[in-house]
Amino acid sequence: MKIITARNMQKLIAAIGIESFFNRLIAALEQDFRRWHDFRKSSRHATRYDQGVIELMPCADDRYYAFKYVNGHPGNTALGKLSVIAIGQLSDALTGYPLLLADMTLLTAFRTAAASALAAKYLARSDAETLAIIGTGAQAEFQILGFKRLFPLKEIRYYDKAPQAMAKFARNLENSGFLLTPADSVRAAVRQADIVITATAAHGRQRLFGLQDLAPGTHLNAIGGDCPGKTELPTELLEAVKIVVEYLPQSLAEGEVQQCAADRVHAELWELAAGIKPGRESREEITLFDSVGFALEDYSALRLVYELASEYSAGEELEILPEPADPKDLSGLFNPSPVG
Repeated sequence: MKIITARNMQKLIAAIGIESFFNRLIAALEQDFRRWHDFRKSSRHATRYDQGVIELMPCADDRYYAFKYVNGHPGNTALGKLSVIAIGQLSDALTGYPLLLADMTLLTAFRTAAASALAAKYLARSDAETLAIIGTGAQAEFQILGFKRLFPLKEIRYYDKAPQAMAKFARNLENSGFLLTPADSVRAAVRQADIVITATAAHGRQRLFGLQDLAPGTHLNAIGGDCPGKTELPTELLEAVKIVVEYLPQSLAEGEVQQCAADRVHAELWELAAGIKPGRESREEITLFDSVGFALEDYSALRLVYELASEYSAGEELEILPEPADPKDLSGLFNPSPVG
């Protein structure tokens, strides 16, 4: 089995280049969303605790079976730990044998940003120059770098209730070539922005801004840590915008659209990628990608990393599984070798 550690992942992405990696990941996602009906799909399995959630996210086609183990513990940062970590596995669907075991903590950040950029390809104005991001935690910089691949961004406005998070964000992007504009409120950040990303982790229902705070033609990308009962946008906004989700059954349970009826959703992302339904239809309409993260995206990311690991000789091969000489004699592994 190929093992890709966090250090291996860093080296692999550095060898490819972040921009090239984003390009290939966005292309892999688009390719897989276009063959939506090839996949066996289900909502994620979540085990919830007072302090957070642990989830399993499976997705498979006839070639590979993939799953991701991922947590969401917002209080971890106070303990000096990441609030989200992930491990993924890609297996051969014909034999059931695992092919790849990989750290997906970094990879989840990349794939979330790549999925956001892919949706925006169909929903945002192609000449978008101003992006506002609300919440500058661990995911924020990845979102900016992902959107940079598809849009001529010039100004990034940012706001977080934690000043240290805003300082970290500015420090990491200081050489990115963007005009970085810190905002003193959510409304100041989103006013007249072409693209607005909401990336907060607080649980419960909150109202970050209203429809009246947005300019005509804005694209909204809601990616904050989602769960039942957690929302960032008001219902009156949801009633007025074009909404696209990844997988409707999961989004209705966890996304912004848990606040409204299923028929308020315009499309699933695969329908835009496959050309079945239109994305943006005018410069003035306001669009929303209500993203909760879906296992097909993890499948695409793991598939790509498996290909790249071979291409770049990355990772390590470890013999984790037993290999008896006779596959019907597993207990023979405990018998002493015959004396000749």
